[in-house]
Amino acid sequence: MSDLARDALSRLEAMKDVFTVRRVFGEAYECDGATVIPVVSVRGGGGGGDGQGSKSGDAAEGSGSGYGFGLDARPVGVFVVRDGVVSWQPAVDVMRIVVGGQVLALAGILVIGHLLRRRGR
Repeated sequence: MSDLARDALSRLEAMKDVFTVRRVFGEAYECDGATVIPVVSVRGGGGGGDGQGSKSGDAAEGSGSGYGFGLDARPVGVFVVRDGVVSWQPAVDVMRIVVGGQVLALAGILVIGHLLRRRGR
């Protein structure tokens, strides 16, 4: 295995710590006599490459390496523990509500337009 490949693998190994329970369940804290445990949804991915070789003729000898990583974390809600009772409080994703409303409005406009065109025939 080349040094570049080893380096890429060691970096990917280090990044696996991002996908741990500590990233999903945040630090618990006390608020008004209740324990609050934040929860997030974590998604991500990574990739890498390696290359060697050369072209014949005028081109210089080739080599290469590359790797990347992406992460998306969104709040889901919180667990609230009060007097030994655990309850779930979901997070409100306003952007999802707005986009969903726009999609429904567009679908409604298209259906009404189709029905009006059919009625006019």
